[in-house]
Amino acid sequence: MTTFPGGTSLSFLDVYDDPAPDGVVGGSPHLHLASTECYVVVGGEGELHTVTLDGCREIPLRSGSVVWFTPGTIHRAVNHGGLRVVVLMANAGLPEAGDAVMTFPRDVVADPDRYLAAATLPPRATEAERAADARKRRDLAVEGFLPLRDALRNGDPAPLREFHAAAASLVRERAGSWASIVRDGPLAQAEATLALTGDLSLGQAPHLRRAAVFHSPERRSFGMCGRLSPVDVTRAEPAVTRAEADEEHAQ
Repeated sequence: MTTFPGGTSLSFLDVYDDPAPDGVVGGSPHLHLASTECYVVVGGEGELHTVTLDGCREIPLRSGSVVWFTPGTIHRAVNHGGLRVVVLMANAGLPEAGDAVMTFPRDVVADPDRYLAAATLPPRATEAERAADARKRRDLAVEGFLPLRDALRNGDPAPLREFHAAAASLVRERAGSWASIVRDGPLAQAEATLALTGDLSLGQAPHLRRAAVFHSPERRSFGMCGRLSPVDVTRAEPAVTRAEADEEHAQ
């Protein structure tokens, strides 16, 4: 029960504030194959552009907006000024394991080696170099996104269906390890909670003696949609529990 609530992950996102080649300011369009994502807007204004087989949407974002979207939703965060978002992601660990696929052009998505080279930000000595690499990656994703969106707007879902198939093919080999991430994260937490409710139904609460508080060290990186400050639950630092404090005091 020491993982983040619900086996989810949480990050603070400052959406990129420079324009892509189409003049739209924001992040890299992409989708997740197995995880639902939620945006809670805490500052600034913008839009969430989405593409699904149901159509294209442009959802306004402002402080207090809450929007979530299921696997397969291509989404693009658009920044109209100071857009800052708390991102909640189902299945903590899956995005880091390759659950996300960016909308690079079809020839790149069809080639696993080219996709990996385009998606990976290489080590750089300076912040400016890392920012330039992130911008290049974002621009390539926008290049592939626009034909998908425009074809769907014109009533042709074939390119989007083709992208779905290519994305699934890209992750096929690594997806075999994802089941363990789900079992050890959200499923394990749900099962632990079920066990607690069983104890409580008997008027017992032994788990309360193990109560603890955790906090995560801060870190910052270049994400797909902007500057990302993820809460790293794998390195969360436990505070001393009340039981441990009492025991130390007794000694």
